[in-house]
Amino acid sequence: MHEMSIALAVVDQVEGAARPPGATAVRSVRLQVGELAGVVPDALAFSFELACAGTALEGAELVMEPVPARARCGPCATTWQVGMPPRLSCPDCGGATDGLLSGRELQIVTVCWNDAPVPAPIPQER
Repeated sequence: MHEMSIALAVVDQVEGAARPPGATAVRSVRLQVGELAGVVPDALAFSFELACAGTALEGAELVMEPVPARARCGPCATTWQVGMPPRLSCPDCGGATDGLLSGRELQIVTVCWNDAPVPAPIPQER
């Protein structure tokens, strides 16, 4: 289950990033996950929860944004959604794909931090 190593890497990357002033913990992490990235979303969500235990990310929400796989035809330049299982020949001319345009992404897009509560002013005696 490589989703655990992915989750650990995400936690490591987020913890290593600069913490904004006044931030106390991570509220959420948004990932782009390509259709062909080989990631099982439920397994990654489960692994993420385990990997966050005892870190600044404990209790953080993992939001996965799916990215559909798209390809381009070399001969006719048509683009199409590849789907699963992947269709790598052009639906218009039958030509070979020139390459994938998207679908292999696995990247951190945003991290939302919790702000530290502002302490209430202490009343001054007169």
